[in-house]
Amino acid sequence: MDTNPLLEAYNTPFEIAPFEQIKPAHFMPAFEAGIKQQQQNIKAIAENPETPTFANTIEALEYSNPLLTKVSSVFYNLTGANTNDSLKAIAQQVAPLLSKLNDDIYLNESLFSRIKTLYSNKDQLNLTSEQAMLLEKKHKAFVRGGANLPAESKDEFRRINEELSILTLQFGDNVLNETNNYIMLVDNKEELAGLSKGQIDAAAKTAQENGHEGKWAFTTQRPSITPFLQYSTNRKLREKLFKAYINRGDNNNQFDNKENIQKIVSLRVKRAQLLGYKNHAAYILEQNMAKTPETVNEKLAALMKKSLKVAKQELADMQRLIDAEGGNFKLQPWDWWYYAEKVKKEKYDLDESEIRPYFELNNVVKGIFYTANNLYGLKFERRTDLPTPHPDAISYEVKEADGSHIGILFMDFHPRASKRGGAWMSSYRKQEIKNGASITPIITMVCNFTKPTNDTPALLSFDEVTTLFHEFGHALHGLLSKCHYYSLSGTSVPRDFVELPSQVMEHWAAQPELLKVYGKHYQTGEVISDELIAKIQKSAKFNQGFMTTEYLAAAILDMDYHTLTEPLAIDPNTFEKESLDKMNLIPEIVSRYRSTYFNHVFSGGYSAGYYAYIWSAILDSDAFQAFRENGIFDKETATKFRKNILERGGTEDPMVLYKKFRGAEPDEKALLKDRGLI
Repeated sequence: MDTNPLLEAYNTPFEIAPFEQIKPAHFMPAFEAGIKQQQQNIKAIAENPETPTFANTIEALEYSNPLLTKVSSVFYNLTGANTNDSLKAIAQQVAPLLSKLNDDIYLNESLFSRIKTLYSNKDQLNLTSEQAMLLEKKHKAFVRGGANLPAESKDEFRRINEELSILTLQFGDNVLNETNNYIMLVDNKEELAGLSKGQIDAAAKTAQENGHEGKWAFTTQRPSITPFLQYSTNRKLREKLFKAYINRGDNNNQFDNKENIQKIVSLRVKRAQLLGYKNHAAYILEQNMAKTPETVNEKLAALMKKSLKVAKQELADMQRLIDAEGGNFKLQPWDWWYYAEKVKKEKYDLDESEIRPYFELNNVVKGIFYTANNLYGLKFERRTDLPTPHPDAISYEVKEADGSHIGILFMDFHPRASKRGGAWMSSYRKQEIKNGASITPIITMVCNFTKPTNDTPALLSFDEVTTLFHEFGHALHGLLSKCHYYSLSGTSVPRDFVELPSQVMEHWAAQPELLKVYGKHYQTGEVISDELIAKIQKSAKFNQGFMTTEYLAAAILDMDYHTLTEPLAIDPNTFEKESLDKMNLIPEIVSRYRSTYFNHVFSGGYSAGYYAYIWSAILDSDAFQAFRENGIFDKETATKFRKNILERGGTEDPMVLYKKFRGAEPDEKALLKDRGLI
């Protein structure tokens, strides 16, 4: 290779990565150069003969890895949204190198000595509140990174971190491979009874893409499995597809994750106890709003009791319907979505297929932009001249009302084999102010929404609409950040606070005023009727017992794994069953994530943190109450939310920030009312 684009300044608009020029072969040399650069910078800081100062130690540490940050942001965003075998191999190769670098920094005694000196004298340093928070977090990161460990424990600590870095990668790869490797083929059209034309056309397209022309294929990707479970009248096929979904990673093949789980959980216990914590959850939660596992478990148990009661009533309603139809069987988990749809139609006269034509993807995107414009004055200008991370991705320049540049937003909407499941927001470049210069953010939103077919555009379910609003809320958190330090900016906040900006955005999706902006029939352009809006709103609390219960089951399972004080000695399936039995989960509901494909906690950053969604839900319901009281586009309320939440990142304690916005701590009654649990 003559040149490596990752090692040169990006000569592109807004210094976006030149994605088309970057090849897999460029990454290892760039990672090696980035690691070498940071090693040299760390050595210089640690061996600096001058007295430690905030500038020559803390800020120098903050700015010690520009190349590695640049390379990592491109690499890990691509491995999530557009991976291949070469990138997977590089990820396995680089994980132990980055783990070693991390440990070399945190276990550097000279460097920690300088940080300790500053931390001990922090009150005399005359720091701004943001500088004080940066010092606090850097010091805490070193302590949690093993800096205080006795010499004999440091080698074991390093070994654990290296092994975990590889195991968590392997876990995620296995889930992706299991998901990609499964298709359910149907060759008799009569077996597609109940499905809409759009769903049948999408299945035909999937079959064609997989070399099965003239057949129909269904996958365990959400846009394929969810409508099948909702509408297919073929109970046997519903069971087959459902079981394929819930058994991912649990098929005793090369992608089986049970052994990975045992190793990950056991290593996390060891690491936490080396650092002086009772268990992994105590280690994680110390930095979150919840603070302790006891606080989380108490909250989850109380909410489970309420949601399970509602879920049992929902089950009774569906069983009555089955009996009335002469079904002569007891409802099973693969029946829940199908009969929930029937009950919804019976109770609210609302059929998902009736409203989906009003939620054409491009119109919903216009709706989220309309919301951001009315709340914060933001403008989104489509750009076709910018590099994009994948041909499917589209880009926007985001501007203030006065036209000044805020940042770049990529949107990547549809499933593909190279993309992991789910939906997420990330950054290719975080906002910061460096040497007086403003570094603007480059944000990406990645989703897995229903694809367009030959004659139908991408039509979203209302659940997908809500997901789009959710991820857009995360994007705003990244885009509107106004912090000095990148390690504090944007979404760099405690895990149980990060979902507030995203989940609060979901509330706008169902507001009548906004539905009339983006809810337009894709064929006629007709605006969604007041009658349909009323049905959507009346059904908002429908099935919330189930939705909350299946979520809580996963959150409690996560906490059960991570409050262990001994290595996991039993098979994960046995452990999972004991956990679910203990919480009295009814057999008709399966945990939203079974252990073997629980990416959030065994591959992502949510270990002992999946509870964060419900914790943040208490915040977001209470926060949206302020808009209900003052008007959903009230400028004063929006400005307070922007200034105190969206712009501030992790520069202050999250509860302090929340109270600055709301004037008081959150009241969970708003959440319970929103979900119909009281």
